Amino acid sequence: MSSGHAPEMVRIRGVRKSYGSQEALCGVDLDVHQGEVVCLIGPSGSGKSTLLRCINHLDTVDAGSILVDGELVGYRRRGNTLVELSAAEAARRRAAIGMVFQQFHLFPHMTVLQNITEAPVGVLRQPVDRATARARELLDRVGLTDKERAYPAELSGGQQQRVAIARALAMGPKLMLFDEPTSALDPELVGDVLAVMRGLAEDGMTMVVVTHEMGFAREVGDSLVFMDGGVIVEAGKPRDVITNPVHQRTQTFLSKVL
Repeated sequence: MSSGHAPEMVRIRGVRKSYGSQEALCGVDLDVHQGEVVCLIGPSGSGKSTLLRCINHLDTVDAGSILVDGELVGYRRRGNTLVELSAAEAARRRAAIGMVFQQFHLFPHMTVLQNITEAPVGVLRQPVDRATARARELLDRVGLTDKERAYPAELSGGQQQRVAIARALAMGPKLMLFDEPTSALDPELVGDVLAVMRGLAEDGMTMVVVTHEMGFAREVGDSLVFMDGGVIVEAGKPRDVITNPVHQRTQTFLSKVL
């Protein structure tokens, strides 16, 4: 976990995003410091997942800017104008940002080991033996050393999600984004996934986590951000926000989830 004096890893200023007439993000400002775990909570449709997708440039922003480790995400400056990067250049920058989704998005026709080595070999041009050795290290880390030859359909949801985390880590990211990584899992499978995430936090990985797991947010998060209606309503230390929320909207939300 980080101190407040760590350098910024993510700097979000004035970010707006609309889908047709629906404004999903209404001028969001947020800083995430290196080694910090920021947990985003809020009702469905509050803009949490959209914000995550904009950080990774899976969705483009309509206004504002996002910097990851000092670099604009998805754009470059030309004078006072932001120009969208080519798909190849955007993908290169995105390689430094790992993302884990609600659904696991593993390639069903590939083994666990192949799923993890595919991008390091294909995108980063790592030698196959080096990528394979790293994949095995990561499988050990997520507790799945015996599953490298298995196919996704042979795994539980929790196992698939741990493979998805290993796959993201194989790219050597400086930032990890988690979009409700346990929401599609049976309750008894949630703990193993959260344990892996807790280990990442302890190792100093910078993480932005959209979650409904309030215990995880309280124990592991450095900062808790409550979003509603496309804006950040309240943010602070998790225990402070959970036990003594300032805003009525936060109080109402927490009364339903705690």
